Amino acid sequence: MLVKTLLPSLLLALPCLAQDSRWGMPDEGQPHNRTWMAFAASANIWGDTLDAVRKDLATIAQTIAQFEPVSMLVRQEDLSTAQEMVGSSVNLVVGELDDLWMRDTGPVFVKNVDNGTIGGVNFNFNGWGNKQEHGNDSKVAAEVDRNSTDMVVSTTLVLEGGALEVDGEGTAIITESCVLNENRNPGWTKENVTEELSRLLNLTKIIWLPGIAGKDITDGHTDFYARFASPGVVFAGFEPDTSSFDHDVTTQHLEILRNSTDAAGRTLDVVVLNAPGTIRPTTNTKDFAAGYINFYQVNGAIIGPEFGDNDTDSAAKAAMEKAFPGKTIVQINIDAIAAGGGGIHCTTQQEPAFGATPAAGNASATVSSQSSANTSAGTSTSGSGHHAVASNALFGFAVVTLVASFMLL
Repeated sequence: MLVKTLLPSLLLALPCLAQDSRWGMPDEGQPHNRTWMAFAASANIWGDTLDAVRKDLATIAQTIAQFEPVSMLVRQEDLSTAQEMVGSSVNLVVGELDDLWMRDTGPVFVKNVDNGTIGGVNFNFNGWGNKQEHGNDSKVAAEVDRNSTDMVVSTTLVLEGGALEVDGEGTAIITESCVLNENRNPGWTKENVTEELSRLLNLTKIIWLPGIAGKDITDGHTDFYARFASPGVVFAGFEPDTSSFDHDVTTQHLEILRNSTDAAGRTLDVVVLNAPGTIRPTTNTKDFAAGYINFYQVNGAIIGPEFGDNDTDSAAKAAMEKAFPGKTIVQINIDAIAAGGGGIHCTTQQEPAFGATPAAGNASATVSSQSSANTSAGTSTSGSGHHAVASNALFGFAVVTLVASFMLL
């Protein structure tokens, strides 16, 4: 009883920072403390594919854990299943959640440019414009913040992590179809968004892509269209199939990117990633996200998908080997997740090291209660669509030691 009463009061003590503070977001390729993920929770969302999706999540988590620690949220009722599927290399954190898309529901980790305080931006997840139940998922960012940062960074802007792509040097790529959508930010203009994201992410240049609204649940996230390999170098997803709704929009994106400069004035070097010509037929759905661009950067490696098309699988790997010299390129089968409209990047959220020594992979990990999640236990293009479906709740890093002590009483 003492623990249950104490935790909320301690959590409330974690401050939100004033609106006039300025923050900066590093690019994904900077060293990580760990990766956050979530275990797919609901058969109501995933139906008969739930088990296959969970197996894909386990594959992603186990692969990342070879290079850096992984903390994965899981509901209490799913804990034994998660333990069996992900094994000992992943730190399981018990909490409530609706779905698996940690990129969108988790916080965006930032650092105060003046005093070095670590914060996490809560971008007010609303189920991609109230398209899906998100009562638990809407709380994920704030609770992960309380586990991993000094401050919850507040904003009235509504967006998802998958809508943001930054180079860590002042440039961002963002889709209008998502961030300027009335189902997120009614009345907001480009100027309003630019001003707020400049404060939150230390941006001086935003490259706006049109995206496409209404074709997938995200309304066209950036991370299925354009990704920074490094400052000045951008991967661009391209759909060569003229019958796909993504062909015209990716063609337009290529033109914009090739004629854009970044915050430093460099003309972007655009590397095209074609979608696979074929995919394995067992998971071929109208929402299948058949693109290589939704890769994820970890400490020392790039984790990307393979779709069984030897030509495009090999071409994507070769392009990444060139763009990421010295990093291991790992391709894995995530067909069940792709069939739900998402990819590897969509299921992950990096916690940057912010100058600290980057963490190594897990040898073994533990099961944590909500309060002990902060233990860093070892461990395309856009084809057609993005995730057609959506992670929650942790408690504060500040109470880890207290909780552990009380639980022994």
